Amino acid sequence: MWMALGALIVVVGLGGLFGYQQFQDDDDGSPRGGPVELPSTQGDFSLTQLEDDQLAVLFFGYTYCPDVCPMSMAVMRQVMQGLDDEQRRRVVPVLISVDPERDTIERLTEYVGYFGDDFIGATGSQEQLEELAARYGVVWRRVETPESAMEYTVDHSSSLYLVDREGTIRQRVLYSPAPHALRSALEQELGG
Repeated sequence: MWMALGALIVVVGLGGLFGYQQFQDDDDGSPRGGPVELPSTQGDFSLTQLEDDQLAVLFFGYTYCPDVCPMSMAVMRQVMQGLDDEQRRRVVPVLISVDPERDTIERLTEYVGYFGDDFIGATGSQEQLEELAARYGVVWRRVETPESAMEYTVDHSSSLYLVDREGTIRQRVLYSPAPHALRSALEQELGG
């Protein structure tokens, strides 16, 4: 019963965050995006490392997330598997952890490894993540759960961002447990 109540609280909280997220963007209603430079599972990661024809798919989450994060990562994996070799070369999936306290580079390496060799895990200091989240319109907050072995969870918004090497957000894909929205966005951007 406590688990069901906890799950209900998480769902309601995420719903509230989603609504809140819609009002946290720039004046024109869009997040600004911009540079991403963080320590990662593949050394220092920067969007500027992308080639001109590549896109990063950025997702802000954390490895201890019980539902939205593994589902979004699985959707990214499914979409990546459906791309041909050339398209797959042009897409770089990146999980940016908003839980730097627990998500070390070692932990991120293990986690993203479950989804594929192409996946990158990145994180930074609390200050770096707050600045980055503000530019991308990402809302997140720590929620203490003293009755749980995890001690806390992190409520966070769950959009995916298709971003070029300049940090320009080409498309923002709302959370979905199905791959159709991400697949469609990537096909538009990749010209497929």
